[in-house]
Amino acid sequence: MAKTHVTMTINGQEVEALVEPRTLLIHFLREQMLLTGPHIGCETSHCGACTVDMNDMSVKSCTVFAVQANGANITTIEGMAAADGTLSALQEGFRMMHGLQCGYCTPGMITRAHRLLIENPDPSEDEIRMGIAGNICRCTGYQNIVKAIQYAAAKINGVPFHEAAE
Repeated sequence: MAKTHVTMTINGQEVEALVEPRTLLIHFLREQMLLTGPHIGCETSHCGACTVDMNDMSVKSCTVFAVQANGANITTIEGMAAADGTLSALQEGFRMMHGLQCGYCTPGMITRAHRLLIENPDPSEDEIRMGIAGNICRCTGYQNIVKAIQYAAAKINGVPFHEAAE
């Protein structure tokens, strides 16, 4: 099959590659770019494990062809931490609030939450739950994921984080 030339910016780095037109973005990221943070879950856009930020939108990379991402600006979980390795507020929140168990959904969940907090810097619990509704976690029951996102929002906004009494 003839390959197509693509250029995109991934985690701040411009990349060029040849891809088959049928190559999904998730496979391009994992197999050609060796970015294994975004996970392959359901491959039908239901679970959200493959969520990345593309052109200022959360997208499920199992439903986008790499050729459709030509010219795009993409951020994966690997692009969330600072260059010196300092965790982002969301990564820190997931660590501090125990927002993960097996970790399979975590990269997509953090990437989605990143976009959520850009769009709504001070979301309520209900807004967080709605905002991450397209990302499924089979382990945690979501309570600690919500706390992790609330923690990150507080940190980003420069206010103290107060856990709600249970």
